[in-house]
Amino acid sequence: MKYTTLGDTGIKVSRICVGCMSYGKASEDFHQWTLGPEDTQAMVAHAIDLGVNFFDTANIYSFGTSEEYLGKALKNIGIARDKVVIASKVFFNEGCLSRKAILREIDGTLQRLGTDYLDLYQIHRFDYGTPVGETMEALDSLVKAGKVRAIGASAMYGYQFHNMQICAGQNGWTRFSTMQNHYNLMYREDERELIPVCKQYGVSLIPYSPLAGGHLTHRGWESGTARSNTDKTIRNKYDHAKENDLQIIDRVGELADRRGVTMTEIALAWVLAKGAASPIVGATKVPHFDEAVRSVDLELSAEEMAFLEEPYRAHEIVGALSDKDSNKI
Repeated sequence: MKYTTLGDTGIKVSRICVGCMSYGKASEDFHQWTLGPEDTQAMVAHAIDLGVNFFDTANIYSFGTSEEYLGKALKNIGIARDKVVIASKVFFNEGCLSRKAILREIDGTLQRLGTDYLDLYQIHRFDYGTPVGETMEALDSLVKAGKVRAIGASAMYGYQFHNMQICAGQNGWTRFSTMQNHYNLMYREDERELIPVCKQYGVSLIPYSPLAGGHLTHRGWESGTARSNTDKTIRNKYDHAKENDLQIIDRVGELADRRGVTMTEIALAWVLAKGAASPIVGATKVPHFDEAVRSVDLELSAEEMAFLEEPYRAHEIVGALSDKDSNKI
């Protein structure tokens, strides 16, 4: 495994991050395909054996049970707390990113994880209803209190991220060190503004859905898995651009055959080559982690990168919330 540092934090992470939305109590109200406690522990243990030390979860994942399962797995495995990097998120909760909500939610997250600090605390979306200064000051207070080592953001518009960084800088508060944005071969809209803004601030990219919910791991559109059959979120993300995306999937499959590797390895190698520090992989089977880890050592030529990228056409924005969308939360 290779490692990198998140922004200017000094926090060393593996080039692959374990996405823990795949773990937690399955339910029709969230996801029906998630893994239970024993399978979660087996997956976490295997990832650690492969050299992966970075785990990302959120207070909303499986209504908090993702955090619980991850915390118990790490405890049962017996790995020292300072040997793993744990990240979680706040927003999809009462009060969104108000000071009151942030101070309440961090305590719940720490309790569920069974730890007294987080390495990385991220805002899950931009909050139109809370002043930016209130959010940034509250996050800074968590860093000063020792509950959080570093802070990050997730899917939003470039100008919003820029304004939040400016606000923090002007007030001497902690700035964001990471951006967990929606980014893969089938969705590249953040290349227009958000990613350049992140580079301007020296922010590390830790993209979610680097495999497009599994679409980039196999030929065709449907896979027949429990997730493919039941995950409405994935359908809402990608079904509207199916015709274009199938062209991209074919390119990934063709290059994988040519290189003698899996489609997963090609798709992740592309994200890494585009500057991602640690793409977040939500694997539910051991071989998926093995493929993800192999991608770290797979180098694509400029010609291969161009071959993969050529079919892409502009997509609708998926991830960042509009003011109108935020009112539905």
